[in-house]
Amino acid sequence: MKESVMKKNMFSRALLTFAACGVALSYVYSVFAHDLVVPKNENESYGYSDSPQQPWSEYRVHDPSRPIPKKINPEPPTYFPKAPSDAIVLFDGTNVDAWEPTQWKLVDGTIECTVGAFKTKQKFGAFQLHLEWRSPANFEGDWGNQGNNGVSLLGAYEIQIFDSFKINNYPDGACGSVYGQTPPLVNACTPAGNWQTYDIFFTPAKFDGDQQIASPRVTVVQNGIMIQNNTEIYGSTNHFNLPGPNPKGKGPIVLSGHGCPVRFRNIWIRPFDD
Repeated sequence: MKESVMKKNMFSRALLTFAACGVALSYVYSVFAHDLVVPKNENESYGYSDSPQQPWSEYRVHDPSRPIPKKINPEPPTYFPKAPSDAIVLFDGTNVDAWEPTQWKLVDGTIECTVGAFKTKQKFGAFQLHLEWRSPANFEGDWGNQGNNGVSLLGAYEIQIFDSFKINNYPDGACGSVYGQTPPLVNACTPAGNWQTYDIFFTPAKFDGDQQIASPRVTVVQNGIMIQNNTEIYGSTNHFNLPGPNPKGKGPIVLSGHGCPVRFRNIWIRPFDD
């Protein structure tokens, strides 16, 4: 049986780290002020024992008893496709003109996470999105910030980025999860320090007036391996809490800013608007 652990020193370090990055302390409290379950071995995961029950599954949000996605140890990708002629190039390593003003920094043809989020100026509906990212090798930080970032579709639905090669985060927060909802089919991560790829195919919720008639759905391919297959999204993603309402209309692509210096490159999108 796992033990529920709440360590004061972890809370203090988190406050200092997140405050330094300009993240609201209320968020820090929400992350650390619950009953954290710490794994005893590599067959267990972090998680929480006091989170809400998911109405669509037998598990709680961030449930450590949920099966850990199988690690399949793919080779690091060697194919990094250039944007096709019908794509909108969001980032090619030369400028951030497609994005809202940011404190993120250009480094050697990449964009590196520093403080805050990184959000596109343009809004999208249905689309295919390609991006590449690299988590820092030998990152010195708490378990919950190892390679931590995310791709927020419409600014509402986060596809998690995390160093799941090294750390067993709660399965619905593993790399490639629909955050707080659905774990990836498998763990397709390679070690931090390698470039990895996401190809994301997304369809937003559909409405007839104010009535939702279809849920949003997403397919995710990581490093050439399908890890989400036309997965239903149950609402906007949240930490520790159940999903919120689905937004109507279009929204931006947002890369999260959790303080870990994850780098991104070669970001392009093919809109499939009705």
